[in-house]
Order: sequence, then C-alpha cells, then structure tokens
Amino acid sequence: MTELSAASIAERLTGIRSRVAVAARAAGRSAEDVHLVAVAKTHGAEACLEALAAGQRLFGENRVQEAQGKWPALRARYADLELHLIGPLQTNKVADAIALFDVIESLDREKLARALAAERDKGKRLPRLYIQINTGEEAQKAGVAPSQAPAFIAFCRDELGLPVEGLMCIPPLDEEPAPHFALLAQLARQHGLKAISMGMSGDFEIAIRFGATHVRVGTAIFGERPRPVP
Repeated sequence: MTELSAASIAERLTGIRSRVAVAARAAGRSAEDVHLVAVAKTHGAEACLEALAAGQRLFGENRVQEAQGKWPALRARYADLELHLIGPLQTNKVADAIALFDVIESLDREKLARALAAERDKGKRLPRLYIQINTGEEAQKAGVAPSQAPAFIAFCRDELGLPVEGLMCIPPLDEEPAPHFALLAQLARQHGLKAISMGMSGDFEIAIRFGATHVRVGTAIFGERPRPVP
C-alpha cells in the first residue's frame, strides 16, 4: 500500500492545505487568497462526504451527467458547498449545467457563450464564468488561443453581458508549466479579471507562485481515479 493510499482523504487535505499555505507565503501572498478546488471526478459520493466532513467546501467536476448523479443530495446536506465545472461543456447540457454549478470554468467558444446568454435571457441564473485559454495552442485541447483571447473576452463581457470573472488553463503535459501560468496571469491582469484557475496535483505550487487564485487538485486528495468497469 502506498503512502497516498494509506492516508485518509482528511489527512491528504490537511497536507495539501499546508503546502498551499507554504507556497503562498513563499510568493508573498496570503494563503486565504488561494482557493483549493478538490477535483472529485470519477470518485463517488462517499469520498466527497469524507472531504466535506474534513471541512472542504469547494469541488470540481468534469462532466455534467456525473455531477448530476452525485451533488444534489450532497448539497442538500451541505448548502454552503461550491461546485465548479472544469471540463468541456456541450451546448445541449447548458441548462443542466447552470442549474447545478456555481462556476463554469470552461467557457471556450462563441456557440457556448451564446447558449449561456440565451438561458440568461429566459430568466435563468447564470453561474460565474471563467474563460478557458489554450495556452499551448494544442489542437486536441479545448480553449481559446491566447491571440484570440482579447476579442473573445470582449465578446462575452461587452456584447453578451456574461458574468466573466476569470481565466483557466491546462498546460501541455510535456512542457514546463511556468510559462503557461505566466501567460494566463498576464492575460487576466490585462483584462481586469481577478480569478485565475491554474495548477493541478503536480504543479499547483508553481501556479501559486505565478498568481493562481484557484488550484485544482484531485489525485493528491482522492487518490488514483477508479478505472471504469469494462
């Protein structure tokens, strides 16, 4: 049994929070300015309950359908939890997503922006929104190219009036993350966006050094993701 698997979720959370605080202090920042998003994708409600019992209230999910089967009952018990959608959002899932999530971090294209605006125009409450930037300009990855970010941010905020509060990125796996984090932070500053979601289990301390306000940590809290049943 590995050290990670032997530790409880509560113990892992304590360790991650400590590392967040140390990284924040090293960057001359307050630990309170860095929010830990516990990424619970593919982990069941029991694991989420362990994290909730340990005081965690901010969670991330990748898929709307999975979240629908897990979080309404948990929210009924913990009304103060906050749920972020960090995975791609299909336009046919927009109504379901806005009914469940407090923040959507993966706004990445005009069609999705218009679908969100259409729901708002029907009188629906929109979650807070982050625009996903494809800092590595990877063809297989979602997100707006950095060169197109200014126009897309203006389109979402000024033309559609969407509640855009921040930016999110997922750097390429095979590249040093620091330049990508620096680019995202620079774009956020240029456009007056306060929320910067970047950094995961393997690099969140680097992300904090470059100004992350939200770090998305899954494996280091919940352990390896369960493999789907064949």
